[in-house]
Amino acid sequence: MEASQGHIYRAFARWTTASYLYAPWILLAALLTAVTCTVYISRNLGMNTDTTDMLSEHLPFRVNTKHYNKTFPQEMDSLLLVLDAPTPEQAYAAAELLSARLKEDPINFQDVYAPNVDAFFVRNSLLYESIPELERISDHLASAQPLIAHIARDPTLHTFASVLTGAVEELHKGRSLELGPLLNSLSETLNARLAGIPRILSWQTLFRGEPQKTRYQEFIMVKPRQDFTQLYPAERSISALHVLATDISLTNDGPVRMRITGEVALADEELKSSLRGMEYAGTITFVMIMIVLFLAMRTIRLVLVVLLCLTLGLILTAAFATAVIGHLNLISIAFAVLYIGLGADFAIHFLLRHREILERGLPAKGAMYEAGGTTGGALMACAITNAIGFYAFIPTDYSGVAELGVISGTGMLISLLVTLTIGPALLRYIPKRLETKSGTKVSLSRVLEILFKWHKLTYVTIFVGLLAAVALLPQLRFDYNLLNMQDPNGKAVKTFRELLEEVENSPWHANLLVNNREETDRLVQSLTELSEVKKVVTIFDFVPVEQEKKLSLIAEMALITGPIMLSTPSSVKNEQVSIKQRKALDKLSITLDRFIAERPEHPVSISARTLRNSLATLFDHLNIQNIKDRNKLLHSVEEDLLVTLPTSLRRLQIAINASTPFSEQGLPTSLSSRWHSQSGEYRIAVYPTEDINDNEALRRFVRAVQQVAPQATGAPMVSLEAGEAVVQAFIQAFTL
Repeated sequence: MEASQGHIYRAFARWTTASYLYAPWILLAALLTAVTCTVYISRNLGMNTDTTDMLSEHLPFRVNTKHYNKTFPQEMDSLLLVLDAPTPEQAYAAAELLSARLKEDPINFQDVYAPNVDAFFVRNSLLYESIPELERISDHLASAQPLIAHIARDPTLHTFASVLTGAVEELHKGRSLELGPLLNSLSETLNARLAGIPRILSWQTLFRGEPQKTRYQEFIMVKPRQDFTQLYPAERSISALHVLATDISLTNDGPVRMRITGEVALADEELKSSLRGMEYAGTITFVMIMIVLFLAMRTIRLVLVVLLCLTLGLILTAAFATAVIGHLNLISIAFAVLYIGLGADFAIHFLLRHREILERGLPAKGAMYEAGGTTGGALMACAITNAIGFYAFIPTDYSGVAELGVISGTGMLISLLVTLTIGPALLRYIPKRLETKSGTKVSLSRVLEILFKWHKLTYVTIFVGLLAAVALLPQLRFDYNLLNMQDPNGKAVKTFRELLEEVENSPWHANLLVNNREETDRLVQSLTELSEVKKVVTIFDFVPVEQEKKLSLIAEMALITGPIMLSTPSSVKNEQVSIKQRKALDKLSITLDRFIAERPEHPVSISARTLRNSLATLFDHLNIQNIKDRNKLLHSVEEDLLVTLPTSLRRLQIAINASTPFSEQGLPTSLSSRWHSQSGEYRIAVYPTEDINDNEALRRFVRAVQQVAPQATGAPMVSLEAGEAVVQAFIQAFTL
């Protein structure tokens, strides 16, 4: 045993002494190696940002996901564009324009899917309503038809106010008219304009007899072209999307705004957040290492040696990663922080030991010989044990950490090599005049003396801490929600979380593939019975039921409504027009006052009073303005009230002229190709009852669906199964 130790001592002693004696050649070789490796790294090191590649492709959930993505590639690597607007017409118009412009850019976008603006769904939109809802809409259109027809013949503020005045008079006489929603919407539109936050009137909601909501949304699914040789694969496509959105005024300060989320946007934000975090972590680690070095060494000379050793070691480790793996992933990129933290230890131990020996009066060569001999074996043991700890991840299914293990484990061996080779060589040429000692006299020995003196208290404290840790251990939970690992302030993350709260159409849902209609019906029945499942959707749900009866009701709507022709209003906007508009509004206000006074118990009286108050506020604004501003305000009010009428009338006329039933084969290819593959497989989408942003709700949903359909895939399955695979990988690594 002693002989063995003697051999180890002499081997490391000779190693460090040789490095010290042949310092010029050692440093020249190190410089050339560093330059060569840097050039090699810059030209060959890639960045794999695909998070799915971090786990073994042989895992069952990866197999299911791969099969699904191969069957329906449109769903893979996509962006989800969320358009928010104050009216459905604005949301529809924005989606129509944006999708058309995106299709004109095949360089950045290979597929664009905007279902609600498809002519097929505009034409057949009423067929997707229930029969009771169709009957309600038909009755409402019948009562509103005269008002709509009059306004369409002359779509101006004067005519609108005059027609509404007549309607209130008819209501006063006892006629049954559904004016409540119209009066409320008109009041809200006026109030918004006067408050400086314009919100136009939605005629689509008026046609349907619905109250106007505060927000309407449209969704567009976009498949961007990605370049995985770049650090940010989708950066060019996302940038093009932002430029296009600005070009068509889909910005946060406009009435319609566009938000970007979806798989690709989340991955892009995750990568940027990870790299930003690495920058912060690297900076913090470097600063803390510098503080520790100054406290421990109290000399700029030795600190400089450590920094140079760390720099060369990082370059060599990165070169190794480039040669052996070829890329870094979102996890293995952390090797730099680990190397700085662990690699500095080797240099610190060696240099402090060397200084300690020098202080005993030994000559430089002798001190280097003894320092190498006394620390070499210990440093080698540390390097090997650290490397083994990292290498333990190699056989696991978590390839992301396995690659980190390969790089960091080898980095420990490289750190040992650099410390014992470059460290001695640098010590020969770094002048001792840099050895400016700081005034810090803090000694760790005093702290250790206190711990030894009060050893019983130390033992008790450690024991109590151990018991507390054991007691808290059962409360430790592994957070496998992939969304929780991202920056919560990211725009894509915020948008995605908001969509998750709407469980009716949650972007996190399960998908499964079946081979025929019979199996589809069987699974739908079984899945629908699960309490964890809100709804199940297949391609057959896009074929409306009772189409003949619905078409009959739609035909009645067409007869009732008739061919409403929309005229083009005069473009003249002068003082005479404004006076005419003001008189019509005054008459409407007087009519409302009389109705409120004489019919206070009428159900519409509250809405009438609300509109009367809004008109009074409008008159107050008009009375204090000059002619130019008064004309401008009235023109703006006219725009707010009537700008959506043409679009709404056009869509209504198209919808009430639907006359042909259709089957699955009649669905547009853009839709059917996402639910029925060319190979004949059917897609089933399963939506959760709960908000599965909650981990326990996610687990309940996934396990319930898997009991019925083990082949199910989708983001919930990937999130849960990937988390459990990570846990198993760490358990496997710790047991090696």
